[in-house]
Amino acid sequence: MDLRITYHVHGADHRAAAARAREIALEQTVELAADALSADVAARIVGRVEAVEPLGEGRWSSVIAYDPAVVSGEIPQLLNLLFGNVSMQAGVVVADVDWPLELLASLGGPRHGIAGLRELTGAQGGALLCTALKPLGVSAAQLAERAYRFALAGIDLVKDDHSLTDQPPAPFRERVPRCQDAVARANRETGGNTLYLPNVTSGVTAMLERAALARRVGCRGCVVNALPAGLDAVRAVAATGLATMAHPSLAGAFFHEDHGIAPPVLLGDLFRLAGSDAVIYPNVEGRFTLSEATCAAINARLRAPLGSVRPSFPVPAGGIDVARVPHWIDRYGADTIFLVGGSLYAQPDLVAAARRLVGAVRALSR
Repeated sequence: MDLRITYHVHGADHRAAAARAREIALEQTVELAADALSADVAARIVGRVEAVEPLGEGRWSSVIAYDPAVVSGEIPQLLNLLFGNVSMQAGVVVADVDWPLELLASLGGPRHGIAGLRELTGAQGGALLCTALKPLGVSAAQLAERAYRFALAGIDLVKDDHSLTDQPPAPFRERVPRCQDAVARANRETGGNTLYLPNVTSGVTAMLERAALARRVGCRGCVVNALPAGLDAVRAVAATGLATMAHPSLAGAFFHEDHGIAPPVLLGDLFRLAGSDAVIYPNVEGRFTLSEATCAAINARLRAPLGSVRPSFPVPAGGIDVARVPHWIDRYGADTIFLVGGSLYAQPDLVAAARRLVGAVRALSR
């Protein structure tokens, strides 16, 4: 079975659009003109243009089929094939991907997925709640105190903010044991099962060292800034056994109307295939610009059957108001993790505000 990629391209007419699709098929594989290739290489390696259909207003949908062997089971080469050289050309969107089963099996995807994260948190039904430790600039002790309060209130997942790495106010080696101990203390007091997810993002060597430290002090999961670190780095961290939540920092560079990778493909498929058990994305109504239809499509892609690949939790974020969480549970369903940060911090009593939110979500889950 081939790897079929749907590109949206510009074209004055069908002939021009078909020529553009052939150029993409050559550029993304052999980087040579067709007349410079042997018939054997052209047949085995170069993408095959299967369909060119009008979208209107000078845009066309082109389906190109590639042999999965070109990917060689590697995330970097997969990204290179999808959007490598053509990312530096104008007007190309990776709009959809039809995945062959053998490639899905070789990439693997999440180690835990929705079912595994539910087992780790003990939350067997209903939506989950997550919040972020912030802001950058406060001490490790202050962050640990906030982690304790959130866990005391029953928030399922307490994660480092994506900007927390190894800065002097809260160095990784100090912050992570403090926050993990604080969450464990709250769990002992309440009988709860809150997880603390440190941000392990760094260069690959340092990131794996941080993941190992997190495991040693008792963490069961972590956060990775997937694009700054690299999707294959996500895969490497996931292979350590830590449940992995991917943050979408830098993703907006791909999300243009007539150029880039469509959000459901990047966040819904590629982040999932790289091993993300949960994927944060910017929800509608927040500080960012994705539409509700796009958000729903990301959710659907993360949860949809995909060969042997486990489904991942969608994590809408980016300005979700506490008061709107019931609405979004109704809209997105129970297999969702809601990341609520700023609107909790705006409350005078952090524990009381978090407890009210937990109570409201649990009531909806009964």
